[in-house]
Amino acid sequence: MISVRKPKVVVLGAGYGGLTTTVNLQKTLGVNEADITLINKNDYHYETTWLHEASAGTLHHDRVRYQVNDVIDRSKVKFVQGTVSSINHEEKRVILEDGEHEYDYLVIALGGESETFGIKGLKEYAFTISNVNGARQLREHIEYQFATYNTEDEKKDERLTIVVGGAGFTGIEFLGELGNRIPELCREYDVDQNKVRVICVEAAPTALPGFDPELVEYAVNHLERKGVEFKIGTAIKECTPEGIIVGKDDQTEEIKAGTVVWAAGVRGSSIIEASGIEAMRGRVKVDQHLRIPGHENIFVVGDSSLVINEEINRPYPPTAQIAMQQGVVVAKNIAVLVRNQGELADFAFDNKGTVCSLGENDAIGVVFGRKIWGARASFMKKVIDNRALLIIGGPGLVLKKGKFNFL
Repeated sequence: MISVRKPKVVVLGAGYGGLTTTVNLQKTLGVNEADITLINKNDYHYETTWLHEASAGTLHHDRVRYQVNDVIDRSKVKFVQGTVSSINHEEKRVILEDGEHEYDYLVIALGGESETFGIKGLKEYAFTISNVNGARQLREHIEYQFATYNTEDEKKDERLTIVVGGAGFTGIEFLGELGNRIPELCREYDVDQNKVRVICVEAAPTALPGFDPELVEYAVNHLERKGVEFKIGTAIKECTPEGIIVGKDDQTEEIKAGTVVWAAGVRGSSIIEASGIEAMRGRVKVDQHLRIPGHENIFVVGDSSLVINEEINRPYPPTAQIAMQQGVVVAKNIAVLVRNQGELADFAFDNKGTVCSLGENDAIGVVFGRKIWGARASFMKKVIDNRALLIIGGPGLVLKKGKFNFL
């Protein structure tokens, strides 16, 4: 009996795009049709869209993650915990820090990285909200500042100053959680809340650029009532061990702060550029089938893919929603290629809406074309979070990890 070599499908990354691709592949392809391997640095997936809560300390970091093995079919998918170093696309090999894997079809879903735009000191002195360990470190750092404040003979008020660079989604959602967390920290560590400063610095002329102006105004007013100071149209020039230096209209100002959080930039994976694949800030402009032009066996999904919104001729922002929709299409297309039958599906983003949390029981959003805010928007945010769990892990994962505090 002649054994036919099964094509090797390798998925890099177990974020929203990579996991959605993998769970759809395992549903679509039979065990005799392909060898599927999923490679990820950690043995868990984390909900990137929940990291602002873990970073502020309003949600325990273990609540934002779940084991990869809990959602994959291990009879169909081999999971490898490893860190990708580079991709040799000429020899069809993925090089890990401790080994390598051959592929016939490759899905790059390595996620995004923080983009500092070359601003001096940000990498060295600012925190980012980009993964579980970073979120845990930030939460513990903020708590340490509050815990230390009253133990020193000479009180340093800058310990209680938190600067957030960026008023995009991540920055605004983190500020919303801080609005809930800071009163708790003040009670716990006997700190006068009037001593606490939370400052948001945004270089663009508005918070939440590109979002509905009426909803932006609602969000800013809500956060200002919670004590957030906004410096809009103001750029961070430098981050130092003592805080930041900002500039506006040729004027510079130093803001002393015990905590600086950079939430203003995301780029694609540096591994893509290191592998000699043409990209813009680590993001590959993919074709209509989500493949790298000139590489018909390599797909890119999630933060490292760049899809143009033809209506405005600008890239869609990298979100969990678009990554998961890409994962569904890529799994279909790989099945077509493996079976050598049928037509490849084009990717068309179906934007079901966006909701930005403002802390407990408040949010703003546009869902199915309608503006929502307040408790109703907060309810929708939790529905969206639970839906992501449902798509990847089914009802069991929703019951285990879902958000149910709707009221």
